[in-house]
Amino acid sequence: MLTWLRERLAGRWADRGDRGDVPGWVLVTLMTAGLVLTLWAVAGPRLEGVFNDAIDSVSTGP
Repeated sequence: MLTWLRERLAGRWADRGDRGDVPGWVLVTLMTAGLVLTLWAVAGPRLEGVFNDAIDSVSTGP
């Protein structure tokens, strides 16, 4: 039973004939990196201020 299933699955994957959409994945990766950099540039100073305020409040106490 397992041999039959393995042969069926191997045959199904061998018949596909495609290796994926590499240019599409490159585009998605580059767009994601651009989005992260843009958000970091816009929100970075604000997040740094929030982090520093939190550390200062923990260090000095209420």
